[in-house]
Amino acid sequence: MIARYATPETTELWSETRRYRAWLEVELAATEAWERTGEVPAGTAAELRDLARARPIDDAFAARVAELEAETRHDMVAFTRALTERFGPPARFVHRGLTSTDVVDTAQNLLLRDACALIRNDLAAFAERLRAAAERYRRTPTIGRTHGVHAEPTTFGLKLLNLAAAARRDLRRLDAATEAISVAMLSGSVGTYAHVPPEIEAHVAAALGLAVDPVTNQTVARDRHAQLLFALAALGTTIERLAVEIRHLQRTEVREAREGFAPGQTGSSSMPHKKNPIASENLTGVARLLRSTVAPALENVALWHERDISHSSVERVVLPDATTLASYGLRRATRVLDGLVVDEARMAENLDALHGLIHSQRALHALIDRGLMREEAYAIVQRHALAVWEGEGTLRARLAADPEAPLADGDLDAVFDASWYLRHVDAVFERFDRETAS
Repeated sequence: MIARYATPETTELWSETRRYRAWLEVELAATEAWERTGEVPAGTAAELRDLARARPIDDAFAARVAELEAETRHDMVAFTRALTERFGPPARFVHRGLTSTDVVDTAQNLLLRDACALIRNDLAAFAERLRAAAERYRRTPTIGRTHGVHAEPTTFGLKLLNLAAAARRDLRRLDAATEAISVAMLSGSVGTYAHVPPEIEAHVAAALGLAVDPVTNQTVARDRHAQLLFALAALGTTIERLAVEIRHLQRTEVREAREGFAPGQTGSSSMPHKKNPIASENLTGVARLLRSTVAPALENVALWHERDISHSSVERVVLPDATTLASYGLRRATRVLDGLVVDEARMAENLDALHGLIHSQRALHALIDRGLMREEAYAIVQRHALAVWEGEGTLRARLAADPEAPLADGDLDAVFDASWYLRHVDAVFERFDRETAS
């Protein structure tokens, strides 16, 4: 991932140095397990750990692996040779009975688990900010829109609570995907355990805090990775929902909410008046990138027989990129929320932009309650509504003057009372909080 969209934590996590440290952790845990069987001298793993503390896996080691890989055309062989160069004779016991994917897949899952922990922290903070913002605007009336057109009143808090509920579902999906990816596999060539008995795998899994993948061939099944990438794409879409809402509300004709504008910030190189929703537009693009990882992840699931490496080149790109983008996107979306400027007066003004048309359903029901058939009542309200659309008065005034619409002043007061629409808002918030707590 380019530095512009990276975070410090994910940059370090997906560095070559960190990857080789994860490989070494798997190898050392396996060496410890072999010691228990008596096939590796006792104390070998401890000696290797001491050597690793004295000369840690660093950028110079990663560079040396790259040099060796240019010669061997095999990254694991280059890695084990570099270990021998650095640690000497004890390194000859490393990689006993294992095949490359035992180490690569298990170590990659370690890194993915760590990446998921970072993302979960970011997602939890985002969800909390959404809930707090929803509370702040719980009873702030605003127009609800369907098909982009004014429909009926809602509250800005309900808009944000809807997103908070999606973020909570994203948390559950991420937790499930984290569990799915947090497995170890050390089953040897083609997954038969012929050269590495199951107890070696069990020890390594326990040492690394992973579960044993119950059935494998020579790879961890890639539906696990696809599940994770879908979870990340889904949370990206939640971010996009917020971004698209802000982009719409910031339009000049709407002006109900907008991104914060920092001192010294400029909106355009040519037009000094501009304030643009650049962060929200950026986040829309981030969501597109996250979704783009799902198709190749699904295509990675069906590998040839017990193993091929058609998935490898894909994962070297999409796994670091998707986890990095998810963390970046969540942090930027949280900053957008923190700086969001909400114009409650403009929201109130926009509620009556259509001169009462948003109360058409209430008027329809009021006429039905007065004894009219639904079709007759609908035709009356629609006739007046279409006239109001063309600039001919207000819906209330037209209904009041129509002898075919038997509505008294008290009836009309009730029909055009915007607070009526919001009477169940608190119940929705209470239900959300109950379900979140359960």
